[in-house]
Amino acid sequence: MTNWTPEDLALLTGSESLVLTVGDDARPGVEIGMVLVRGELYVRAYRGVRSRWYQAAQKHSHGQIRVGAVTRDVLLETGDTGPAHEMDAAYRSKYGQAAGALVASPAAQAATIRIDPTPSARRDCSPSRR
Repeated sequence: MTNWTPEDLALLTGSESLVLTVGDDARPGVEIGMVLVRGELYVRAYRGVRSRWYQAAQKHSHGQIRVGAVTRDVLLETGDTGPAHEMDAAYRSKYGQAAGALVASPAAQAATIRIDPTPSARRDCSPSRR
């Protein structure tokens, strides 16, 4: 279960996207749309499970997200697809019908990632200096 801080939830709610970096790689991350459903943070690979960053998330199960100037270490859960219909509705509400349809496809639903803060990130609410 996710334990995002109230400050993190406010930041995520007010943001259109985040930058996800998977594993310990120093490569630039991928900017992606995200939604919060029941206080849980989710992203989907609209290209499905063959997406490079989705496969990297399956392999490494951790990474970082950056929203504005704030960076958080995170855990990536690829086995939990979460409440699919609620996510579909959240994507459509946030990004519009056309964009929401991209991530509501069966391929994108199969490539859902729940993003949880690491235990150390839950305690540290300050912006990263990275």
